[in-house]
Amino acid sequence: MNSYSIHEFVEKTKRKDTPDEAFGLQSERILEVDLTGEIWAKMGAMISYTGNIKFERERALEHGVERMFKKTFTNEGGELMKATGRGRLFLADQGKRITILELENRQLTVNGNDLLAFEPTVNWDIQLMRKVAGMMSGGLFNITLQGEGKAAITTYFEPLTLPVSQGNPVYTDPTATVAWSGELEPEFHTDINYRTFLGRGSGESIQMKFEGEGFVIVQPGFETE
Repeated sequence: MNSYSIHEFVEKTKRKDTPDEAFGLQSERILEVDLTGEIWAKMGAMISYTGNIKFERERALEHGVERMFKKTFTNEGGELMKATGRGRLFLADQGKRITILELENRQLTVNGNDLLAFEPTVNWDIQLMRKVAGMMSGGLFNITLQGEGKAAITTYFEPLTLPVSQGNPVYTDPTATVAWSGELEPEFHTDINYRTFLGRGSGESIQMKFEGEGFVIVQPGFETE
């Protein structure tokens, strides 16, 4: 058969059967949601759907007054949309790799730009990192998830999970840091010397420092401004 035929292309790229779960992966970069109620997802992440699904932008008071003010003054967490109805929903984020995580009532903190979707049973809030003011112009706020349910996060290429243990801190580049376990509360660590001010530093003079017991998820690539 002609390897360039339309039939061959359709057979190779058509939708695959996924497990009978709310979240499933069609590929490493496409999330399929078996929607039977509602979910929250990153605004603009919908690439296709079947069935009867409605999309609604997160309303100002959707999650309470306190969270509204956090979003207003931090410009963090991105815009969320609520998808409601019944059908199959397909989500993606600029071709980034997708990982599905079952929270099992554990807490996970995720960079707002790397959170793709989560089930309505998952509670979330915007977290301000302490002891960081004035050290960076952005990236100080993240989304904390907790509860029973699934969340989907995205990374540029394959994620790497680094264990953190007592007496063995882990340092990461803030722009490469995707998520970390709820037991950890990172601080920003500076390595600034005269070479940094002369423009001869490594470009990595600000790092995130994780101490305690838990894990950190990093990615090998990220957007540059």
